[in-house]
Amino acid sequence: MIAGDRKTGCLLLHGFTGSPFEVEPLSAYLQQKTAWKISVPLLPGHGEGATLKGIKHSEWIKTAEDALMQLLSECEEVYVIGFSMGGIIACYLAAKYEVSKLILLSAAALYVNPKQIAADSLDLVKAALRGRLKDHELYIRYKTKITKTPISAVWQFRTLVKAHRTIFNEIKIPALIAQGGLDGIVPPRSAEYIFHSIPSNKKSLLWMDESKHLICHCKQKNRLFEEIYKFLTES
Repeated sequence: MIAGDRKTGCLLLHGFTGSPFEVEPLSAYLQQKTAWKISVPLLPGHGEGATLKGIKHSEWIKTAEDALMQLLSECEEVYVIGFSMGGIIACYLAAKYEVSKLILLSAAALYVNPKQIAADSLDLVKAALRGRLKDHELYIRYKTKITKTPISAVWQFRTLVKAHRTIFNEIKIPALIAQGGLDGIVPPRSAEYIFHSIPSNKKSLLWMDESKHLICHCKQKNRLFEEIYKFLTES
């Protein structure tokens, strides 16, 4: 069943060093299930062949802001979904503009989960010993990011998170926070921190116990997408 019409818009924001690929399974799901206008902008310095060198975090915000303004000019109701760093930008937009609902996926209010990184590192070592390192999902996804991300870009990311850490206190709209229990980048306590910081009367925290950071690509993604669809379409 197709829900809604083109008068509803949905903005999806990817994470730091990522691309629309990170939320593509969700955007495809929503396009299949609805007739909404879907926008998934590529943030400056991101994507294949691009460089984050010299890019300011304000440029990421402006690009997301421009995409939201376009949706608001065309749609009667707009939802915002943010993954990882995109979650922080999504909160900024939701606090500043007339957004109807907010979804945060692995939102990076806090970052780096030492316990899970240790487990993932051990898994990488085992894969290397078996001669299968090049086929390991974690190695494939993060090798380029680790070796090619400028320190200045990491600083911009940290600056963005620090500058907007109190923005959660301004979220009054319905909010759904989803977090993977095996996330090695954003620790589970980040989701708990956001949940308790948001003063919205309608908020929920969805735990995906078997999911890692790329929550839209995890084996529990069907359940995640169903919960997101339900949240966005319920009155």
